[in-house]
Amino acid sequence: MLPPLTSYEELRAEFRWNIPRRYNISHDACDRWADVEPKRTALLHVLSSGGIEAWSYGQLKGNSCQLANSLQSLGVAPRDRVALLLPQAPETAISHLAICRLGAVAVPLAALFGPDALRYRLENAGAKVVITNQAGLEKLSAIREQLPLLEHVICVDGAGDRAVGFWNLLEQGSDSFESYATSPDDPALMIYTSGTTGQPKGALLAHRVLLGHLPGIQMAHEMLPQAGDAFWTPADWAWAGGLLNALLPSLKFGVPVVTARIDKFDPEGAFDLMARHGVRNAFIPPTALKMMRSVDHRKYSEKLQLRSVCSAGEALGREAFAWCHEALGVAPNEMYGQTECNLVLGSGAGIGVSRAGAIGKAVPGHDVAVIRPDGSVCESEEQGEIAVRRGTPVMFLGYWRKPEADQSKFLGGWMLTGDQGVVDMDGYVHFVGRNDDVITSAGYRIGPTEIEDCLIKHEAVGLAAVVGKPDPIRTEIVKAYVVLKDGFEPSEGLVDDIRQYVRVGLSAHEYPREIEFVSEMPLTTSGKVIRRILRNRAQEEAELVEG
Repeated sequence: MLPPLTSYEELRAEFRWNIPRRYNISHDACDRWADVEPKRTALLHVLSSGGIEAWSYGQLKGNSCQLANSLQSLGVAPRDRVALLLPQAPETAISHLAICRLGAVAVPLAALFGPDALRYRLENAGAKVVITNQAGLEKLSAIREQLPLLEHVICVDGAGDRAVGFWNLLEQGSDSFESYATSPDDPALMIYTSGTTGQPKGALLAHRVLLGHLPGIQMAHEMLPQAGDAFWTPADWAWAGGLLNALLPSLKFGVPVVTARIDKFDPEGAFDLMARHGVRNAFIPPTALKMMRSVDHRKYSEKLQLRSVCSAGEALGREAFAWCHEALGVAPNEMYGQTECNLVLGSGAGIGVSRAGAIGKAVPGHDVAVIRPDGSVCESEEQGEIAVRRGTPVMFLGYWRKPEADQSKFLGGWMLTGDQGVVDMDGYVHFVGRNDDVITSAGYRIGPTEIEDCLIKHEAVGLAAVVGKPDPIRTEIVKAYVVLKDGFEPSEGLVDDIRQYVRVGLSAHEYPREIEFVSEMPLTTSGKVIRRILRNRAQEEAELVEG
């Protein structure tokens, strides 16, 4: 945890990692509270009726011990993989804690995955057990015969279709369980991350990953925990952002977590939930924040009690930064990381690290730089690849059964992120784009972030995503996909107006030569724009023209 200092420079200088010889997430995120304050509130679960159900640390400990005993009776042993195909729910938290107690490895899977995506991940992980709900059970029924290593399916909605009922299973297990004596380097999680080529890779994370997140969480949430704090995120707990930026650190800090099943992000619903349930700390991905701009926030202003807002997953941009500050009443603290090494750059307005359009600076305890292809560190304002020095406890153990991918991820003492960035004269890191997102047009290298930020300043634009479209003369042209705000209709005149707006406001070489209006943007379950889909679409369009 960060020492009680208010200067970023002092925090960087004074911070030291203190990693114990034995460490298990279940103890740190649950038992340390349950053993002294069993009635302390851990979860505030919003029911479909709109009511709320409180879960204590004592309940989480007892139920997770029951589940650990039951899983053990089913043959789950240390390092076995147990998959979770569940939305935000108390059963999801219970399952994570139980798996940690066993020394097994949790494999969180997004509830929106289809059968093909599930089959690949479950087969690749060699999952022995899947814990899911009725919706997940229906998806599994189509692929279960193709998964010979899958021995048991547990359903939180009750038994059926060769699945045992979650709560019936818990009743068979004791509420006392001696957790496996894991080291901080023992694996706890395997989160699949998709690249631009090849199949998704399972990033194996150790128990120490929770400790590695604490300085970034405290920096982003103005020295969490404070009296009265309550945390919420719309991000799926199957994503590192939802699980490691919200659920597990909040439980570790004793901060109640507001949980709600979200099948599709609703900006009006987000305002209402935060106002209704007294949310003080929120992790809201940039795209979700930009969608919230479409809502009249003023009717919620007097009810909101937010103390901190963190955003990560893609660039937030100056426009969304300014809107968030005005509408939510707090400066959004942008953070940066990836599944393999999360929350290593960040902002903290309370310690003087806050700049619109920038990610922030290196979080205390992490060494981050922008480097050249030879591994040397770039000068200020020189574009290069964001890299993290080896040795931080947040860094992953490696990719599951992909040693060749491990090797390509590192250059000397640096872990490569695949993201382009620039460090300004004041030491702030600015995100330019993924290596494969950078557009090469007429000799210029153009990052999409700045263009997207300019686009959403236009009065008609709700959301925007920019990609490179192959072009025989310029190599690529800038193409923008735009979701319009309510009250605006697509037209050639509007295309010209938006194009000219960017040309004047940004640059003559960066304006989008093509603009396509779309009804919705392809988003991941965590709310990030899936540019790969848009790039492929633009590629296919170019090939049709050439053909």
